[in-house]
Amino acid sequence: MSRTTRVLTVDDSASMRALLNHALSTNGFEVSQADDGVSALEWLAVNEVDVVITDINMPRLDGFGLIEQVRGGTRHRDRPILVLTTESSDEKKARARAAGATGWIVKPFDTDKLVAAVRRVAH
Repeated sequence: MSRTTRVLTVDDSASMRALLNHALSTNGFEVSQADDGVSALEWLAVNEVDVVITDINMPRLDGFGLIEQVRGGTRHRDRPILVLTTESSDEKKARARAAGATGWIVKPFDTDKLVAAVRRVAH
């Protein structure tokens, strides 16, 4: 039997976390959530995950900072990180890629495309 893919979603919007949780859990993923980059790093320090999905614009630590810190560590350095954001500028995409993002999804998301992206990058 195959193991369930574990996903950490990071977004400061409670409604977006609820939408992500519903979209992913009803498609067979095990979902954990954090409300900003600091909370995500605290969670990642003691938990395992297969894929991280993060917003960019968040308080305390934004998505760029989160990606940089995950990539700079050792435990989750190679985890796929998908950026899910309303931002769509080439400059922001380039900055996310430079920080180490695996992929980019624009909000509002299409559930089928989100699920396909997570399945594609999950190890």
